[in-house]
Amino acid sequence: MKTIDANSLKRMLSSEPKPTLVNTLPADNFEQTRIPRSINIPQDQQDFAERVEQAIGGRDEPVVVYCASRQCDSSTRAAHKLEEAGFAQVYDFEAGAQGWEGSGEKLQTDGA
Repeated sequence: MKTIDANSLKRMLSSEPKPTLVNTLPADNFEQTRIPRSINIPQDQQDFAERVEQAIGGRDEPVVVYCASRQCDSSTRAAHKLEEAGFAQVYDFEAGAQGWEGSGEKLQTDGA
């Protein structure tokens, strides 16, 4: 697992192959912490790794996990689970939704 900052995430999202961006928080928190183009797969679900594998198309594809902020450890736990499951390209955007907004970007809201 590698940790990345907002600038690295922006670069990754504008290059190929684009990583899948996974919000690891419970569904109730997803709308308040949604980075554009992200999907929600809560890391506390029993089949988390299998759901990520299905969503991204295989364990060799790049995946970036994130949660609400640096104080939230959901993405770090998710990254460890993915590595233990054999995913090859796991990135943890530790600053999360708060760090994304802090870098001048907007979160996606309903209707956006």
